[in-house]
Amino acid sequence: MPVYNFSAGPAALPGAVLARIGEELGDWQGRGVSVMEVSHRSREFVQLADRSEKRLRRLLKVPDKYAVLFMQGGATGQFAAVPLNISQPGEIADFIVSGYWGEKAVAQSRCYLDPNVIADGREHDYRRLPECTPESVDGDAAYVHYTPNETIGGVEYRDVPEVGGVPLVADYSSSLLSEPVDVSRFGVIYAGAQKNIGPAGLTVVIVSDELLGRARAETPSVMNYTMLASAKSMANTPPTFAWYAADLVFEWLEAEGGLDVIGAQNARKAALLYNTIDRSDLYHNPVWPAHRSRMNVPFLLTSPKLENEFLVGAESAGLRYLKGHRSVGGMRASLYNAVPLAAVEALVEYMREFERRA
Repeated sequence: MPVYNFSAGPAALPGAVLARIGEELGDWQGRGVSVMEVSHRSREFVQLADRSEKRLRRLLKVPDKYAVLFMQGGATGQFAAVPLNISQPGEIADFIVSGYWGEKAVAQSRCYLDPNVIADGREHDYRRLPECTPESVDGDAAYVHYTPNETIGGVEYRDVPEVGGVPLVADYSSSLLSEPVDVSRFGVIYAGAQKNIGPAGLTVVIVSDELLGRARAETPSVMNYTMLASAKSMANTPPTFAWYAADLVFEWLEAEGGLDVIGAQNARKAALLYNTIDRSDLYHNPVWPAHRSRMNVPFLLTSPKLENEFLVGAESAGLRYLKGHRSVGGMRASLYNAVPLAAVEALVEYMREFERRA
């Protein structure tokens, strides 16, 4: 029986990538040692680092005037790194809050500046996106921050907010590499790796050259964008295994046809699951249809007492990690790049059969 992983993160990795890791784990590049045992200063690893950056730049069509950084600390670390790098004490930053992770970004920023929430989806329980217009943006703000995809609430922006000349910062942790992105629209893009990039431990940051050189004096060197750019992300020992695995994922994405192809596949997967939910009398998705995420699909049962039975049966059917986040309950299927269409088809078949028996 096949097993399918719907975890929200750390999430599924492509089967081909896992197989390659298994083959190379004890003997990388014929060196007789694991990639985990190789110095980050070695010729082999420096070549890997250079290659992975080039692959990521090709996939996302990153303009030359942007630095690509491979950092640590996850998106949560960037909640502090962003204000430390591109704002000064006493400045204002605008925030568009569409869910749990947007709230976290606001809370952390208060240690460094004055956050100004210009749009908040709380009034709709984060089940629809808050409206934000260019007129809402403070022209003197250091930046505008938003979360394109909220993994817990299952809402997603399909359009990039218009913010005038203020730098736009985006926490792309759960949707980067799921489809093409116009990087030139942003001042900073950051993403924890554990959704579509690779294992947890690595954080990708893409920052405009125009924003480099602004870090506060107290910014730790491991968070300083300018220092990391100058050191090619090796100001200290990076998470070498996670970086290696991410390089394999980038290679896999290119072999699959790039982000246009991957984006179309993700759209098909999401449509299949949402259509099944919408046609059902048992399942319900609480998100306003126009704002539904393609990556994270939360759903509830009209009879909550059946939820545990549903989850136990799903586990027995090889459908893993469908339990919803503790803050919202219910179920959640995460449909990241590495989750194949066959996984969604198996989930839909199980959902239909469970409804027939319910």
